[in-house]
Amino acid sequence: MKWFSCLLALVVSSSVVAGPPSSFSQAKRLAAGIYQDQAVTFYCDCRFEAKTVDPTACGYQPRKQPKRGARVEWEHVVPAWELGHQRQCWQKGGRKNCNRTDPVFVTMTSDLHNLVPAVGELNGDRSNYRFGMLEGEVRNYGRCDFEVDFKLRRAEPPEHRRGDVARIYFYMRDTYGLRISRQQEQLFSAWHRMDPPDEAERQRDARIVKVQGNSNCYVSGC
Repeated sequence: MKWFSCLLALVVSSSVVAGPPSSFSQAKRLAAGIYQDQAVTFYCDCRFEAKTVDPTACGYQPRKQPKRGARVEWEHVVPAWELGHQRQCWQKGGRKNCNRTDPVFVTMTSDLHNLVPAVGELNGDRSNYRFGMLEGEVRNYGRCDFEVDFKLRRAEPPEHRRGDVARIYFYMRDTYGLRISRQQEQLFSAWHRMDPPDEAERQRDARIVKVQGNSNCYVSGC
């Protein structure tokens, strides 16, 4: 199985070069170092320092939670909820049970390729919604081109991040056997073509290789 081979490669390469984080908490600390001189949030390009965002500098306007709109949170591009719902451990006790009993789930939710810095309010509003295209151009966050439809439970990232999202999903699919619907496969394939990796994304991948020991080949070249 392709996903098992990818996971095995991750373990083998990490034993030689580095190692995957042992927990989400450790992953967040390591991620902060990876972004140290690329300290801008994923969706809104807001500069941040430590855990603090200056929302006025990037034109971010809080929709409802100004305190959360001024801090950075580490978001799973593929939500932990989506990862967990494909694991048996989730059915027997949710995320807490998965963290306690399922080492693969812990590795998945600690994988640095799947973690990005986000404005806290966006992280909360996006929740576990799937990515997709939304009609209209509703702006609930000032100049930040990120849209959420709470009724449809769907989020639309800005154009310059759609390819990044697609490549992260494909990486998680290949590495851990994540199941993605045919509709999403088609959408992500289009996003991957329309928004190819840029230099910042390639640098991020190279830094993750140094820390975690494996690359996202959709960024570095499959």
